[in-house]
Amino acid sequence: MNAFSRRGACPALSAPMQTGDGLLVRLNPVTGGLAPNLLIRLGESALRHGNGIMEVTARGSLQIRGLTAESARLLAAEVDVLGIAVRSGVPVETGPLAGIDPQEVADPRPLAERIRTAIEEAGLTGRLGPKVSVVVDGGGQLTMDTVAADVRLRAVRAGGDTFWSVSVAGDARSAKPLATVDAGAARDIAVAALRMVAEKGGEAHTRDLSERQLASLAGWRSFAPPSVLPDISPTGGEISSSRGGSLSAANSHIPTPAIGENEGDSLISPLVGEMSGRTEGGAVERPRSPIGLFNVDEGTAFGIALPFGSMPAQNLIELATKAAELGSTEIRLAPGRALLVLGLSPSACATLQSTAATLGFVTSPADPRTRIAACPGTPACASGNIATRTIAETIATESPDLLDTSLTLHISGCAKGCAHPGPAMLTLVGDENGAGLVVDGTAKALPAGYRPGYDAARGIAGIAAAIHDARHQGETAAACLTRLGASGIADLYRRNQ
Repeated sequence: MNAFSRRGACPALSAPMQTGDGLLVRLNPVTGGLAPNLLIRLGESALRHGNGIMEVTARGSLQIRGLTAESARLLAAEVDVLGIAVRSGVPVETGPLAGIDPQEVADPRPLAERIRTAIEEAGLTGRLGPKVSVVVDGGGQLTMDTVAADVRLRAVRAGGDTFWSVSVAGDARSAKPLATVDAGAARDIAVAALRMVAEKGGEAHTRDLSERQLASLAGWRSFAPPSVLPDISPTGGEISSSRGGSLSAANSHIPTPAIGENEGDSLISPLVGEMSGRTEGGAVERPRSPIGLFNVDEGTAFGIALPFGSMPAQNLIELATKAAELGSTEIRLAPGRALLVLGLSPSACATLQSTAATLGFVTSPADPRTRIAACPGTPACASGNIATRTIAETIATESPDLLDTSLTLHISGCAKGCAHPGPAMLTLVGDENGAGLVVDGTAKALPAGYRPGYDAARGIAGIAAAIHDARHQGETAAACLTRLGASGIADLYRRNQ
């Protein structure tokens, strides 16, 4: 652990990354979750060796902040003593309810493990960039639809058999479909795609593959059954035969629509990097939020989220302690900066929900904080120019009506936009001029107006007040903002400085 990982790389336990508040490490438990007592012990380690701040990323990884070179080594040693196995190498991610969701099309874990093994055997781990990833989604109540990946495999069912729809370079909406094949062929296509990426260099992704390379992957031999249409249900992962036609080995590169959308509102979720880049107001339903109750094979899973992905370690310790007292057997990390507590009765879930709310966790998918994407900002990030999460908390408290399900507010400490790489209806971005407002764009765009960073929440409150006065009956916040226009919104933000 003599060399720190560069910014933009993945800060693994063995390669901490320098940030504005010290070193940061990221842990991805092999099991996907931890027994409550292990989460308690990790929280205690974070208090001893870091600055007492723990995070769950939007891809569902655990982070510990504020370490030094020496304390990072001590933390790694304690993780080893606790017997917590953490993943290394190319991330091959499955859903947070993988293997225990009665609604999933297939358990994705066996295929994910076959892909991990194949990547190692092909010698690709050291040749691929740190942000290259694979998603294997079995479907069900909590899909991986909003998690971007270089290669994504999604379970579909046809004629009583399970097949895998393979696509590249994006989330469920934006990825390019290649083929629907059996598990063996899906593994081979995934590894072949990663091999092509590795040949392009350490900064490459599947988005850099040529059309010819994509065509060669799409032409992989398909083992999908004949006389079945490539018509995939958006909720069940089913291949329908309701319209005439067939799927054969010669026609394996089926252009499937976006799949896996479920009912319910969602947290801000990842598309590129660690957060979602999807825009508001699309025609496709948002995937279900990880917050709430989920029926699983052995009882109930209870989901809560960390506000903006961050929480004092002591609060996590108290939550895990209460969960253990109530009989929880496991706490899983989930995309959307969430935790899923397993092994509780419905009455115990209600008790834990009350405790979690008191501790400051997000316990309702309607919480306005779920509509704000905020990076750490100052002082946690050396690149930050504004106190993003302080601003976010103020806006969520004072202007909650602005944050309906049609709109995402992005608050970025700098123009990199790590928390939400894609466009948002409203983006606050910090630079040397203060807190700039970008309307319907990314943090990299030129702001239309500025306020001092400490006063940014008041500018957003002015916009919220205008929406309250101007909104038509049944009109969403995003639709109202569109009607007001970018120049009008910027003027509202700048007023009363």
